[in-house]
This record gives sequence, structure tokens and C-alpha cells, in this order.
Amino acid sequence: MPSIRPVALAVPRRGEDVLVFEYHDSTKDQTFYRPLGGGIDFGETAEAAVRRELREELDVDLLDVRLLGVLENLFHAFGRDGHEIVFIFDCRLADQSLYERDAVGEIRDDAGTKVMWRPLGSFDARNPLYPAGIVELLRGETPCRG
Repeated sequence: MPSIRPVALAVPRRGEDVLVFEYHDSTKDQTFYRPLGGGIDFGETAEAAVRRELREELDVDLLDVRLLGVLENLFHAFGRDGHEIVFIFDCRLADQSLYERDAVGEIRDDAGTKVMWRPLGSFDARNPLYPAGIVELLRGETPCRG
């Protein structure tokens, strides 16, 4: 039975750039971007989840973690429907060297998923940043969206 997935995502910034990973949905033949993070485990706070996920994905600790907003994300990807409640966190990376290069590396324990800094203004319909509504949230155009 389908269920709603609670998710916590980190959005560190470098000037106008945000840290994202690049992925390709072959069912839609679409390359897209998404901030790092992942599912919230039962009994875990969203903040604890985003800290754990960034340690797992990039081996980095987060500083000054602050909730920016919550988005409800209904989507169709990889041939199936999805429903997420997404906690978006502003933060800084403890490892300052990650700010010095555009291509940060790859997500650990993943099949070559690239992590990079991209300008917030570079995302559009052809190169979307997911979840829906996050660009507006990061620009301060809406406090949150359902």
C-alpha cells in the first residue's frame, strides 16, 4: 500500500549556489536536481534525520541548521506515484573545503550520483529542482506550500 514519506533535505548555499545532486529519470527521460537528505526514521526528528543523511551521503557535519519550511510533494517519477512531506533546512557545511569546488564529488554508497553547486537561477522546466516549490521557498517568495 502506498504511503506518505517524511523527508528532510539540507540546502547549504554558496552565494547564489545551492548544493544538489544530479539524477536521471529514464522513464521520463529527464535529468533533475535535488538537495541532499532523505527519509526520517520513526522516532527521529527531521533535524536529526538531515544531519544523519548528510553524514551518510557526504561524510559531512552540518552547522547552524534552521528549518526554512515544509513542502508537500505529490509526484510521478521512475514509473510510480509518490507523496512526501518535505522538511527543508538551511545550514552550513562544517567542511569548508566543500565550498571551494563546483563539483563536490559523489554520494557515498551510490552508483556515481554527482553532487555539485548550481546557481538557484539555473533551474527551469528542462532542468528542474525538486521537490516542487523549493525554488520559490529558497527565494523567499512563499513561506511554505501544500
